[in-house]
Formats: sequence, structure tokens, C-alpha cells
Amino acid sequence: MTWIEDPEFAADRPFGPQTLPYGVLVTSTGPVVAVRVGKHALPLRGIADSLGPRLADLAGARSLDPLLAAGRARWRELRERLTELVTARTAPAGAELVRTDWHTMVLPFTVADYVDFYSSPHHARNVSRILRHGASELPENWTHLPVAYHGRAGTVRVSGTDVPRPSGQRRTTGDRNPAFGPTRRLDFEAEVGFVCGGETASRVPTEDFAEHCFGVALVNDWSARDVQLWESQPLGPFLAKSFATSIAGWITPLEAFEHARIPVAEPDHALHDYLTETEPWGLDLSLEVRCNDIVLSRPRFADMAWSPAQQLAHLTVNGATVRPGDLFASGTVSGPTREERGCLFELTWGGSEPITLDDGEQRTFLQDGDRVTLGGTAPGPDGSVIGLSEVTGTVLSATWR
Repeated sequence: MTWIEDPEFAADRPFGPQTLPYGVLVTSTGPVVAVRVGKHALPLRGIADSLGPRLADLAGARSLDPLLAAGRARWRELRERLTELVTARTAPAGAELVRTDWHTMVLPFTVADYVDFYSSPHHARNVSRILRHGASELPENWTHLPVAYHGRAGTVRVSGTDVPRPSGQRRTTGDRNPAFGPTRRLDFEAEVGFVCGGETASRVPTEDFAEHCFGVALVNDWSARDVQLWESQPLGPFLAKSFATSIAGWITPLEAFEHARIPVAEPDHALHDYLTETEPWGLDLSLEVRCNDIVLSRPRFADMAWSPAQQLAHLTVNGATVRPGDLFASGTVSGPTREERGCLFELTWGGSEPITLDDGEQRTFLQDGDRVTLGGTAPGPDGSVIGLSEVTGTVLSATWR
């Protein structure tokens, strides 16, 4: 029994006391840091005194930035104290629950840098088959290092933010010169993001991953496929990706996923020492992709070839730093079957095989007005469920032609 009267705040529900993600809500007094409990949120500012003097400043902040910088020991201390308070029989002094769907959420932290990886072997092979007419070979470097590119931190947007259709150059077969205009092949990418914190550091070994990863959030890395195919010769994506990346407003602490940890599949050759793991950091996450509330696919993060610990180790091995607010994402999460593909480029096989939605409409790529939603869960302790908050965005018509 707990003082929180919310049927969704139970161990068999995604946002019970085993999850406790953090977000930032807009209230009449401004942005407040809150923890999600079922369908409600508990603003921390009102219970600062109950948290104790070491945690009070973090509770009174207007974003998660101070908490990210505080480091792992403080993350653990706050989570343990909040677990005590929300599972108690009586409410702490100053506690006030608010409905999550009655308040606007803002981007909960300042995004410092953003890196997007390319770590699903099924996605990489499918892309190769589509673009190379059946050839399924992975790039030569793919099993030796986590492939990635730097994205644009300034266009990371919180869930619920609309996404105007971007414009750019594109060229179709037979065209002598590229055309300019709104993308005709707007796509989503179902990804898992990792929010970094702790001390600024470089050359982070895989065993120190938890010292620098605060939490996990679903990410939709929107993509303009026709722009991408034209501009990615020979370098990586640029305008095709930089217009928008959506992230969930609630960040689930890394510690919540202790029972979801699994090893990633080992390649058929030895890895360099900095990429070896002494303990597994693959994650058993189940994702769901919906378009206009119709389920399109259910990818499994367990199928990824590189763990987030390996990704962070590679990101920093050359002396580049990781700092509070850095965000890196997994790349498109796809599985071996059609029902597990994490983007329309794969689901429609490059646009050549339209899919029919449950309402009878067909899609090759996203249309104006389409709403894309990603959700996810992971196994928790004692048969419980860990929730990954949804990330959603609606496509608007182009504002620049």
C-alpha cells in the first residue's frame, strides 16, 4: 500500500515504483523537475525538505542539468530516497501529484553534443540490399567498430513537438540536375537514446559506462530519405537528419535496467581491447512503433550488435570527451523479420512495397498529418515491467519550398 492512489503505479505496470523516470513540467511557477508515478507526476520542489539538504538543490532546479552534473553517487542517492517516499503509506510534506497529460513538458536537459550510431545488423543489411539490389554485405568496418556520425544538438526536440516537413536537394533516376523542395520520402527511425552525465572524461572504458550514463530515452531520428541519398556521396547524412530529432520527455534512470542487461552477440573475430566488455551492457528492450495509433512494427533492442558501453568507449577513445548533457542514440532498431523493422525505408523496401494500415490507407513514406509514436518496455525485478516513455511527433506541411 502506498499513499499514491493511481492504479498505474504498480509493479506490474510500466511506471510503477521500479521505474521512476525524471522529466520537467511547466507549471504556474515555471519549469519544475518531477518524477513520474503512473499517470501522475510528483514535482520535486515541493518535497525538497523531505529529500534532505544534499538533494534539495537538485529538487529545486528548473531542468535536469544540475542532476546530470552531480554524478552517479548522487543519482543513486536521489533514486533511493524517492523510492522510499513514493512507496510510503503517508505522503511527504509538500507533496502534490499532478496529471502528466494536463501539463506541458519541455526538453528536460540541455543537449550538449549529439551522436547517432548505426548498430543494428538487420537494419544495415536491409539498407545494403535495398540500395545495392540484393547485396547484403555489411560495410567492411562494421563488425570492427560502432559506425556513427555527429548530429545536430540544437534540433533535438521534446516529445509532442510538431515536425515540419523539411526541404532540400534531391535527384531521382533520369534527372540531369537535382531539384529543390520538400522531401517526398520523410521517414522515422526507432532508436534508443542514452543521456550522459558525471564528470567530463575521455577514453571511457566499457566498465565505466554507468559512471557516465544517467538514463535511457526513446528517440525518433527523423530522416528525409531522398535528400539523404543525394547528399551522402561520399560523406554521411547532413540536411537529411539535422532538421529534427525527437526524444521522450521522461528519462528512465540507467539503474532501472539492471535486470534487462544482456550480452551482445560477439563477432567472428577478436575486438580491440577498448571495445571488450567485462560485464554485459546490451539491453533487452521491446519497442513498438505506431503511425496514427496503428502498430507498424515491434523491434527488439536485444538484436543490436553493439552495446551502449561499447559505443561510448568508441566515441571517446580518440580523446574526445563526454560531458553532462551529451546524447547518443543507437541507430535504427530493426530485427530479422518484417514485423521488426524500425523505419519505413525497410518496411516498404525503399518505397517499392507500400504497406496498408489497419484503416485501409497505404503508405510508402510519411504524409502530412501523420503522427508517429514510439513506446517501449524492459523486464524489471521480480517480474515487474520497466517503462520507456513514449516519444511522439506529428508531421506538418513544409514551411520552405
